[in-house]
Amino acid sequence: MNYFEEEEYTDSKFDLAVWKKIFKMMAPFKHHLIIGLIAAALLALTDTIYPQINRYAIVLAENGDISKLPLFIGIYAVVVIFIGAMVYTFIMQAGAVQRKLAYSLRKKAFEKLQKLPFSYYDKTPVGWIMARMTSDSRNLSDILSWSLIDMTWGSLMMIFITIAMFITDWQLALIAIGVIPILVYLSYFFRKRMLFSYRKIRKQNSKITGAFNEGITGAKTTKTLVLEETNFADFDRKTMSMKKHSIKAAMFAGLYFPTILFIASIATALVLYYGGNKVLLTVIDVSILYVFVAYIGQFFDPIMQLASVLARFQQAQASAERIMALIESEPEIWDTDEVIEKYGDAINFKKENWETLHGDIEFKGVTFKYNKGEQVLSDFNLKVKQGESIALVGHTGAGKSTIVNLICRFYEPTEGQILIDGKDYKERSLGWLHDNLGYVLQSPHLFSGTILDNIKYANQDVTFEEVIEAAKLVEAHDFIMEFEEGYDTKVGEGGARLSVGQKQLVSFARALIANPRILILDEATSSVDTKTEKCVQRAIEVVLKNRTSFVVAHRLSTITTSDRILVLEHGKITESGTHKELIKKEGRYYQLYTNQFLSEKIEESKTM
Repeated sequence: MNYFEEEEYTDSKFDLAVWKKIFKMMAPFKHHLIIGLIAAALLALTDTIYPQINRYAIVLAENGDISKLPLFIGIYAVVVIFIGAMVYTFIMQAGAVQRKLAYSLRKKAFEKLQKLPFSYYDKTPVGWIMARMTSDSRNLSDILSWSLIDMTWGSLMMIFITIAMFITDWQLALIAIGVIPILVYLSYFFRKRMLFSYRKIRKQNSKITGAFNEGITGAKTTKTLVLEETNFADFDRKTMSMKKHSIKAAMFAGLYFPTILFIASIATALVLYYGGNKVLLTVIDVSILYVFVAYIGQFFDPIMQLASVLARFQQAQASAERIMALIESEPEIWDTDEVIEKYGDAINFKKENWETLHGDIEFKGVTFKYNKGEQVLSDFNLKVKQGESIALVGHTGAGKSTIVNLICRFYEPTEGQILIDGKDYKERSLGWLHDNLGYVLQSPHLFSGTILDNIKYANQDVTFEEVIEAAKLVEAHDFIMEFEEGYDTKVGEGGARLSVGQKQLVSFARALIANPRILILDEATSSVDTKTEKCVQRAIEVVLKNRTSFVVAHRLSTITTSDRILVLEHGKITESGTHKELIKKEGRYYQLYTNQFLSEKIEESKTM
């Protein structure tokens, strides 16, 4: 199940298969669960014996015999201590299950997120993923850890009480349990409606989490376009929908408990009526009637407990469906078993088997189209030599980003092959490729932490002196030292404390430290001013040296030194050559370059 299938999945029936998978995940810490269940079973048995002890006290009081009072007090004290010990045991064990299950769920989900390809993140909202990792995993672990033990206690309590009632007086026992068919029907009726409502709540919660994420990350855009009122109205619709389903779920849960109490009151009244007549006719004594009244109270108490557990399991079902959907997401791009055996998977690398990547790249009859989109590349062929710098030029949709995404194996060709150093890159692992790959975005992402942390991000083993050297090479050292804390300066979330140009230079220093054999620059200078662009351009020349590189160009003045410039139109190479060769041809590149050059000169004259 993915994000787009959630609507259909939300309306599905109770899924036993999901629970089997969840319980399988609990196997490593099943000893905690078993001990907790045993404690709950012993507690249920003791709770059943408890009214019989009180019955014994009533008999002693009727006979006026106090000689056995010390024995009664001793038994009573032992039972109370035992009950306390069992309660303590199952609380401790349930807590252990809760912590370990939450950890296991989040670990497996996070591991899966590391293995899923770029295409997954490209089409799955961040809010949907965050809801799985936070509220769903917490909700599921909380409910399962306590509810399983509560359910064991409640179920065994009802069984033990039923046996005890039949042993004491089978006729009154039949009267007491005669309401069970009604309870079964009511449980089914309410469970079905609560499950539907809770699924709707979880689904809506995902949308709200996504709206939170978009609202926070897009706050600047919202304010500049004055869309606060529109966004609030949209958010209000989402929250009102969740409110409606929450009220409906609370209404059914609220009706369930008083309904059970009402049925329990009827059963108690019937037992008192028929049992009272038996006492008057001296068929049974008062102690037996007391035991039955106590047992009815105890019998319906676990029923209400089970009702609560049932309601909570409806929530858990919704959470289990979604978090298992994430854990079991099948990546669209994966390594074969043979490749994993030799090179390792996306997390556990076998670097000792990794060949050195030199940087020869070839597109061989490559055809590509996105899942539900039109064909972008058709029988595309290209050879790039080791260390060659390739610039990609063309209008939006010409295929520039598709080419670099295919090189990075964020996507794979629909047809044809991509060869790296003469070998199909599918025959080597994703980890091997990405370890040799550097990708600098138009607006580079920096992680919360210091400038030093971000430069060392791809290689934690480098020394501080090597970091400084890399920063100097890309001309980042001077502005870094202008900060009071230098390399220990906090960059803020996403690098918010740095300008776009400063973030770009830090990302280049990070690329140098990573030392990739293939480097992708995706319009790396399009978001900086002219002055900063010159600094960035000098940094680019340093970073590209001796590396196979692909530069997606916005400002054509930044690619004039490229070894080869490819002009793309509709996924085809229409022109190829150096800057000088293409200018001489006076073709499409000449038009693009001269038009952009004139536009820049006009803008410069306006600012003078």
